[in-house]
Amino acid sequence: MAMNPFENYLKQLEGAIEYVDAPEGAFEILRKPMRIIEVSIPVRMDDGSIKVFTGWRSQHNFAPGPTKGGIRYHPDVTKDEVMALSAWMSIKNAVVGIPYGGGKGGIKVNPKELSQGELERLSRGYIDAIYKYIGPDQDIPAPDVYTNSQIMSWMMDEYSKLVGSYQPGVITGKLKVVGGSQGRGTATARGGFFVLREALKVRGEDFKGLTAAVQGFGNAGSFAARFLSEVGVKVVAVSDSRGGIYTEHGLSYGAVLEHKNKTGSVINFNGTKNITNEELLELDVDILVPAAIENVITENNAENIKARYILELANGPVTPEADNILFKKGIFVIPDVLANAGGVTVSYFEWIQNRMGYYWSEREVHQKLDEIMTRAFHKVYETMKEKGIDSRKAVYVVAVERLMEAMKARGWI
Repeated sequence: MAMNPFENYLKQLEGAIEYVDAPEGAFEILRKPMRIIEVSIPVRMDDGSIKVFTGWRSQHNFAPGPTKGGIRYHPDVTKDEVMALSAWMSIKNAVVGIPYGGGKGGIKVNPKELSQGELERLSRGYIDAIYKYIGPDQDIPAPDVYTNSQIMSWMMDEYSKLVGSYQPGVITGKLKVVGGSQGRGTATARGGFFVLREALKVRGEDFKGLTAAVQGFGNAGSFAARFLSEVGVKVVAVSDSRGGIYTEHGLSYGAVLEHKNKTGSVINFNGTKNITNEELLELDVDILVPAAIENVITENNAENIKARYILELANGPVTPEADNILFKKGIFVIPDVLANAGGVTVSYFEWIQNRMGYYWSEREVHQKLDEIMTRAFHKVYETMKEKGIDSRKAVYVVAVERLMEAMKARGWI
């Protein structure tokens, strides 16, 4: 049976306890979300019938500031998953040092089965149900799995109607014409690229001549493949949900993207060998980028991983048991809560721009993202060396210490 994601979070939190000098009760606060909202959303379908969907919003910790995190639409979303994701957002926001606690939302739905009109009514209905508990100073949602900038724009519009004034800062990841930020689309992959660059630097290496495999050719994975190719890394394998492709000569990012757009998958690309997602993980490459789903590297295959660097762009791709094996093997893992924090960092920039009514150029966004990700990486790396722990524990130590400082400052502990 798959591990409950919230139990996974608790396990990772436990791992940091002995390395943090915590006052009484501090860990108790971090073990539970501070608020969980569960709502029923009735939606009139195109055929006139009414369907009721279940939605959640979990707000994990308010100490550093408003909570922040995405909303996912998925048939398998559960309350426990939303709780775990909100807790991981607290860790992610704290590790990069942005003034937010963690939040996450989800609706149990297969959005592919809904028409555009039904999707809009569902999105507005969700905001109608939770709007009293969100806001630019309270909780700021964003897109996540199967939600996008159009859905965020509808949600922002609905919230603005309900409170009676234009509120672009309530939600990030919107269309640019209603307050979206430059650079948001590539932010997750770009942030990951910046921390990987720093990881190579501390080991005295650079990108030239290295090889890479990318599992997942969606937004984060495809841009990661592009950025790596641009700096001279030979990307020898990529995959999507239907399977992967491999060639020792390296793939052309543009040609693979065109093939995927045309056929719906990367498989059967000319001049490559089709491989499974499992085979891709065990290839003899320098850099492995799991950018698809959770729990793909487990105690069953961790021994077979040959990559020297793992950049976790997906959420939770490595299980706690696998972590120990990879650490012993000397593989440098850049954990998800640091590796994919570029997305929420640029969301933070969007919120700032919305509050000011002044918008930055794409160059400014990239520059500020680089500064924040680089600083965060080095803080984690120093903690790893100082305490002799693996990178995931170090990320938790850095984040938990910052959350504790905020709780202490507010007199909670």
